[in-house]
Amino acid sequence: MINLIHKTNYMQPKNIRMKIVHLLAIVAVVGLAVACGASSKENKGELNDKKVELQKLKNEQTKIADQIKKLEEEIAKLDPNAVTVKPKLVSVSTLTTQSFAHYIDLQGRVDAENIANVSPRGQGGQVKAIYVKEGDHVKKGQLLLKLDDAVVKQQIEQVKIQLDLAKSVYQRRKNLWDQKIGTEIELITAKNTVDNLEKQIDLLNEQLSMTNVYAEIPGVADIVNIKVGEVFSAQTSAMAGIRIVNSSSLKVVVDIPENYLSRVRKGTPVLIEIPDANQSFKSSISVISQMINNTSRGFMAEAKLPSGSNLKPNQIAMIRIQDYAAANAMVVPMNTVQTDQDGKYVYLMATENGKVIARKRPVVVGELNGDLIEIKQGLVAGDKLISEGFQSLYDGQLITTDDK
Repeated sequence: MINLIHKTNYMQPKNIRMKIVHLLAIVAVVGLAVACGASSKENKGELNDKKVELQKLKNEQTKIADQIKKLEEEIAKLDPNAVTVKPKLVSVSTLTTQSFAHYIDLQGRVDAENIANVSPRGQGGQVKAIYVKEGDHVKKGQLLLKLDDAVVKQQIEQVKIQLDLAKSVYQRRKNLWDQKIGTEIELITAKNTVDNLEKQIDLLNEQLSMTNVYAEIPGVADIVNIKVGEVFSAQTSAMAGIRIVNSSSLKVVVDIPENYLSRVRKGTPVLIEIPDANQSFKSSISVISQMINNTSRGFMAEAKLPSGSNLKPNQIAMIRIQDYAAANAMVVPMNTVQTDQDGKYVYLMATENGKVIARKRPVVVGELNGDLIEIKQGLVAGDKLISEGFQSLYDGQLITTDDK
């Protein structure tokens, strides 16, 4: 290349010689770049190969370690003295009997024993006066409304005139009869006329009293949405009238699914919580509906609330119905109960031949309450339940409660 440049320097003009030098420089740079690129690719490929080889060895190491551990466990089961296995660290709790209960958690509402929509005793009529307003405390028998009574009073006056005349006629007939004048049938007819008119007046007086609307229960006038001049009747009282609420006697009403029908009865204990009032009460089922609701497929139940609780009808109530209870039950944490093809079981700590080991114990479970479950069969008081570290244990495995 130097000879070529040297010859070119003498054989070519100056500008041509410069172009040739530039081209040769470019060729040299490209060649160097290609060489470096090839070297970089070779290094990168070698690094990837080493990484793949390392991962392969790690996978084989993990697999071999798992096989060694499995063989050690199998040998330890067959011959505990053959392999020295490090005891597994666990936590143990000694079992005792305790009271246990199961609850049905439902949502209900507060209701009043006495809520009355005031209505007239008769056909009703036009309102002439209202003697109560919303929020007023009313007593039983207190006058609330006055209805139009003009027609009834007019009828009473007319009948009274007829009665006075009938009494006069009867007295004259009686005087004649006492003098042996006249017939007995005339006297009896006059007397019947008097009696009938008196009964008619009594009936009209009763109708007159119906124009006064009284409170049938004591309480608070919760709603008063009737006005003077409007018609007040039994048909309209629910929409336009007066509602009295007596909150001194409250209860909780709840709809219970029908599948609990055999487990809930009158006297069943309940725990009642009113979240908005931050209050809770103990009570019992006092009333159970005799029908299943077609829509909800449940039955209504009631539990009374203590007086003076300052609650309001229709407040939300959280209700826990105790449908099962056992005085001396064996109870364990739910997560300690495991399942295999043979059923439910737990692990207990046992000492055999001077060694502390885990023993698998089949159990029969009962009711569940939160994170606790009742054990019907399989455990007795004094058993030492492995409450932590029971995962991946096997029957007969060495265990320890000392973390040192």
